[in-house]
Parts: sequence; C-alpha cells; structure tokens
Amino acid sequence: MNSPASVGEAAAIVPFSAQYAGDVRALFVAINRMLAPADRRQTFEAYIARSLEEEIGRIEDYYARAGGLFRLAVAGGTLRGMYGLEPQDAARIELRRMYVAPDFQRRGLARQMLLDAERQSASRGYEKLVLSTSELQQAALGLYSSAGFDLVREEIAETASNKTIGGGIRRFHFEKRLGREPME
Repeated sequence: MNSPASVGEAAAIVPFSAQYAGDVRALFVAINRMLAPADRRQTFEAYIARSLEEEIGRIEDYYARAGGLFRLAVAGGTLRGMYGLEPQDAARIELRRMYVAPDFQRRGLARQMLLDAERQSASRGYEKLVLSTSELQQAALGLYSSAGFDLVREEIAETASNKTIGGGIRRFHFEKRLGREPME
C-alpha cells in the first residue's frame, strides 16, 4: 500500500477511487488470509479468488449495478479501511466488506466507518442497516453489539459465495433501525 501514515493521523472517509483499487484488493486478501484457520486455508483461498473475480476486482461495476456505494478510509494517502453498502430492498441496505488495515486497528476507525455507513444509509432513505459477520471476527461481533445492532439470527454457512466462505463457519446476522440515536 502507499506511504505509511503517522501514528494518530485521522482518516478521511471518501468515495471509492480507482487509484486505490490495488490497495483494496491487497487489504481484502490480507485480512482474509489472517482470518483463515489453518485447517481451512484452501477454502479461504477459493473464497478470496471468487470474491476478487465477482466483486473486489470490479468494485465500481459491482456496487453501481446494485445501486450501492463503496467508501474508503484514507490517511496520508494510504488506504486504512473500507466498506461497501449494497441495497437489499427498498427499506434495507447491507454493510459489506468493512475492513481496517491491521496496523490501523484499535484506533476507532471501525466505529468511524460504521457511523459513516449509518449516515450514508439514512441519507439515502433506508430504514435498516443490515450486516453479517462470522465467528472468526470477534472484534467485529463486539463492535456491532456495542453500536446498537440487534442480533437477528445465526446460521452455519455451508455454501460458499462472494458473501460467505461457507465451509461450516457460524455467521451472525445483525440489523439496526436507522434513526435511532447514532452510535458516537
């Protein structure tokens, strides 16, 4: 990725720009490889390849086709985080691909991006922000719970797609009614 950001440097959350396409791909791959349990590395590599082909490798087309958007958290010219929003229906929009670069975690950036996602969703007239995450992402589970999201269901994902690795990993589905007090 580009030049390193100084410690404590704030990130700006901006619309996707093609100049960061390679950094988005690299962050996606790095995070998913870090999450992969040793006994599921091949499954994760297949998921990474599928997601790069179907979504991450064509961010602008994928999110434009869906009527969504993709945003980047940039500090000092370096990609530090990202997320996408993909409409599900007239009332619900899904938070996707929210990742923070490993060297920028635990600095409040995920909360900043989540608040931005809530505002972006509400400003487009959506009533609910929905998302899912896996048992492998304990920090994310804590973040969404503390940010006022309600756990609406759990499942064991068996089938792989560009949205889930499948392979028997437990997934947690959350939603938040927009218009509630924003999580600051």
